[in-house]
This record gives sequence, C-alpha cells and structure tokens, in this order.
Amino acid sequence: MSDLYDKELFPSLDHPDLIEVGVGDLAVAQHPKFLMTPALGSCVGVGLWDVALKQGGLAHIMLPVPVENSSQGKLERFASYAVPELVDLLVESGSPRRRLVAKIAGGAAMFRGDSTLASIGDRNVNEVKNQLRLLNIPLIAEDTGERHARTIEFYLDTGRFAVRSYLYGVKNL
Repeated sequence: MSDLYDKELFPSLDHPDLIEVGVGDLAVAQHPKFLMTPALGSCVGVGLWDVALKQGGLAHIMLPVPVENSSQGKLERFASYAVPELVDLLVESGSPRRRLVAKIAGGAAMFRGDSTLASIGDRNVNEVKNQLRLLNIPLIAEDTGERHARTIEFYLDTGRFAVRSYLYGVKNL
C-alpha cells in the first residue's frame, strides 16, 4: 500500500482540530474540532451528537459491563458506564438530552472459536444499544459486526460518522 493511499484513507494524526479518543476513553468537543478513534475490532465506538450546538462525544468501549475482577482500572472502558457518562458530559456542556442522537460502529467478531471472546463484539453492541434505550437516545445509524477492524472520524458540524476500514474503504453514516 502506498503512502498516498494511507493519507487518503486515514486522517493526519497531527491535524490541529483532531481529538483522538483512545481505547477505553471518551471525549466531548464542539465544531470545528472532530473526534477520531482508531482500531475498533470487537470494541464499539459510540458517537452522540447535538445538531443545534454542533457538539458531540465519542467513546471507545472495550467491554459491556464490569465483572467482579475487572472493576479496577478505567470505568470508561465499559458500555454500562461510558454511555451514561458521555450523555452526562454533553448535558453539562449545554446539550439537552432530548436533542442527542447516536451512531455506533465496531463490535466485530475478531476472535474465532467458541470462547467467550468470540462473542464479545456482539455483547458490546447489545449493551451499548441497551444503554441508549435506557437513556432514550435514538440510535440513527450503525455499522457493526462482521470480521474487520474500523476507525471512526466524527465530524461535529454535520454529524458525519466516517467509518474507515482497509477492507471496505469509507462508509459515511
């Protein structure tokens, strides 16, 4: 793959308006900033957007819910914590909950076999959807499942959720 192709498929990581959301992290921003999270395999990227304020948030979720021996570390890695926390941060930033809409991507079946890991992507997607339902946040678009990794860019001026993968190129949600 040429360097030119890489630059066209993925944004420059040194762009001044880029906020990168790492694994198990979340962030809130307002246009002209945009949010990006790389390398979603079985993880799920959750974007919440307020059209009126042109602001939104993005979470990179690793696991559905904490289990007894996983409660140490960052709670933001769990869907059951990160989705409500992202809503709270946006509400604190001036976005009424009633105006928020959600888009999600990821949740791939990256681990083959009959192990617990084989279904982690589906379990992540299901818990994200459950949290959105509990919070009355409509899910308006998704690109989930299958067996490929994705990178998300979330543009807060338009709400465009650019889902990029080496396998399928760019899909705009």
